[in-house]
Amino acid sequence: MTPERRRNFDRLLNPKQIAFVGGQDAITAINEARRRGFKGEMWAVNPKRETLAGLKCFPTISDLPCAPDAVFLAIPAQPAVAAIKQLSDMGAGGIACYAAGFKEAGKDGAEAEEALIQAAGEMALIGPNCYGLINYIGNSALWPFEHGGGSPGYGAAIITQSGMFSSDITMSQRSLPMAYMISAGNQAVMGLEDYLDVLSDDPLVRAIGIHIEGLRDIPHFERAALKALKNNTPVVALKTGTSTIGSALTISHTGSLSGSNELYDALFERTGVIAVSNPSQLLETLKYLCVVEAPKGTKVAGFTCSGGGATMLADYSEKIGLSYPKINPDCFASLTELLPDIATVSNPLDYTTPIWGQPEFTYPVFSEALKAMDADAAILLQDYPAKGIDESKVFYQNDAGAFAQAARELGLPAAICATIPENIDAETRELLISQGVVPMQGIHEALNAMQQATSWNAARERILLAEPAPLTASGPLPEIAMITEDEGKLWMAEAGVPVPRGRGVNADQAVDVAREIGFPVALKMMSPDLAHKTEAGAVALGIKDEVALEAAIETLHASVTAYAASAVTDRYLVEKMSPPPLAELIVGLRRDPQFGAALTLGSGGILVELIGDAQTLLLPSTPREIRNAIANLKVGDLLCGFRGRTQADLDKIAANLHNLCQRFLEQGSTLAEVEVNPMFVYANGVVAVDALLHKVVN
Repeated sequence: MTPERRRNFDRLLNPKQIAFVGGQDAITAINEARRRGFKGEMWAVNPKRETLAGLKCFPTISDLPCAPDAVFLAIPAQPAVAAIKQLSDMGAGGIACYAAGFKEAGKDGAEAEEALIQAAGEMALIGPNCYGLINYIGNSALWPFEHGGGSPGYGAAIITQSGMFSSDITMSQRSLPMAYMISAGNQAVMGLEDYLDVLSDDPLVRAIGIHIEGLRDIPHFERAALKALKNNTPVVALKTGTSTIGSALTISHTGSLSGSNELYDALFERTGVIAVSNPSQLLETLKYLCVVEAPKGTKVAGFTCSGGGATMLADYSEKIGLSYPKINPDCFASLTELLPDIATVSNPLDYTTPIWGQPEFTYPVFSEALKAMDADAAILLQDYPAKGIDESKVFYQNDAGAFAQAARELGLPAAICATIPENIDAETRELLISQGVVPMQGIHEALNAMQQATSWNAARERILLAEPAPLTASGPLPEIAMITEDEGKLWMAEAGVPVPRGRGVNADQAVDVAREIGFPVALKMMSPDLAHKTEAGAVALGIKDEVALEAAIETLHASVTAYAASAVTDRYLVEKMSPPPLAELIVGLRRDPQFGAALTLGSGGILVELIGDAQTLLLPSTPREIRNAIANLKVGDLLCGFRGRTQADLDKIAANLHNLCQRFLEQGSTLAEVEVNPMFVYANGVVAVDALLHKVVN
């Protein structure tokens, strides 16, 4: 974003004047700006009407008193382009372009969108085909439908690619503190990356939520997300939709293990973005991060007035890595004295109903227990009564206030959670927020949010300690061709990856080479048409002598002839059999048009299809990140000394794979894909047993 467009975006966010151009949709937008509380000047433009929503109409844009800071544009696509050009020429700040009929409408629409981009100049333009913008802090709105939501003076900035979803969020009954809502639409001029870049600079934005269908510019998103991390602004992403990674690179197993979703996950991991899987989790995680600080660790102090609630907390927490530290034995006596006889001193703590709702009793319990639990965060389960049967509500509020005070005195992030999401009313939610306690709705959502906030804190520290090298998009994928394994292994060896001792030969040379390297050997037919040799019967293993080798040559020839006669060659790879490894990996390197180069590591051999266990990293990456990825695999347990097995030197293996990645990056113009499956892993190194490489066809 250029400096001038950035200034214009600031005008759009906080306008002194708003011009509404259009008819009925403009009327709704005028009323929404009023309902939001906008105090600046509002002008209406319509050549066929005297007034819009009580505003006197100007016949044309050129009749406006001056260039407006913000414009809500709701006219058809073709006149919209002309209006945008006129507004740009007169120096308007920005536009929420509600107009549709652009690239979403086919070829003609795409041409109209290109014209729109040119017409916009340096203006900040949201859309087209979008709902627009709501500023909850500055109380302005460029929005074509009734909207909800509110702000205590800080909150979440939310950016969505779906207009209806953005509207749904404003209507949510969750009391999420809001700062801004942006419906991005077609992102013709400004994209999600631009909004993220700008909004993380706002100190009143405590977290940013993004609904992503697809990103325009992955490297820009990476830079913006890392900037948000530096600004201590958590980013929470809901990624929807699926796509393929590029039809040119579908022949390897890696494609099935690392598609678009895995690449997005790798991007989020790389940049500290919190990924969520559903809208409710998006809102609850944002709410947690806006109201309280992210916990420094995973230790939780839990409170309930029900044994069942305590069990629910403990059960789910165990699944997601949250823990409940045992109470300091020195505090048992004092807590026992404070609690009713029927209560058991534990964490989570069921403080039981005899003292429920009586803060003179519950506050000392909360205070003493929190000190005894040495936790990083606190949570209290409370399901409030429904409207009309709320005589007991004051007792819930009494305990909530006592809990809030005890947590506040210790500086602990505190949440009060309804077991059933709807069992906490709006009045209570707002009261808790005013006390610095986050009202959470649903046990799983609350605990997930706590765990994700904790992980974000740890990721921020890790990433900022060694910020990743910038990503580079690959652009359109080139035409590729397979390299036979014998040639591919020469490349692997030059890249510093050990390969079995062997040589490419014709049938007449096979026996002499086998004698030279020593039996037992493996035999493989080499052909650019044999990507998966096992399926074609083009591999023989454990050949013990010359007679068996000659027989294997005949068998391979017959098998491949039956599989695909055109693939038959008189070229073979004879290799020394490698000893049994500690484990097998699949290692894949490939390029994506948007994400650039990526490394995929997984459990190799037959386990590729059996368990689909894989980790994906975007490149460039560090040896430490590669090591962690290996350790996080299921097969990683085998390499870390599972049940007394020999441990592998993961640092050495990671360094070896890092060198391979660097070599791959250096040869971006000539090499498109590398897959090793299996890669045998030993205590002190690796051996590439099978390799599938694809080169770029010039």
